[in-house]
Amino acid sequence: MTYGNSAAVALDALADPTRRAVFERVAKGPAAVGTIAEGLPVSRPAVSQHLKILKDAGLVAETAQGTRRIYRIDPRGLGALRQWLDGFWAATLADFQTYADSQAEEDSAL
Repeated sequence: MTYGNSAAVALDALADPTRRAVFERVAKGPAAVGTIAEGLPVSRPAVSQHLKILKDAGLVAETAQGTRRIYRIDPRGLGALRQWLDGFWAATLADFQTYADSQAEEDSAL
């Protein structure tokens, strides 16, 4: 899978506000579904479904701890998303450099 496709899947997964809230809770530290679901306006089974989508998107990973599953952020998924975003940043900086150079040339011609 390319970074662009990984980023698109991650962005799609984070587009849902409830799923984004679940992701933000997991970002605070590893937690079980029950802990993640506390205070959310959805059921624990719904949180589990959101976590599955986040896992499929590569944004969270799970580990077994007895009978519970502990969810944490998967840095590989975030890395793919960041690399995609960094591509825009690099292009924007290059465009700014071109603009700044052209302005400096105009100023020196005056």
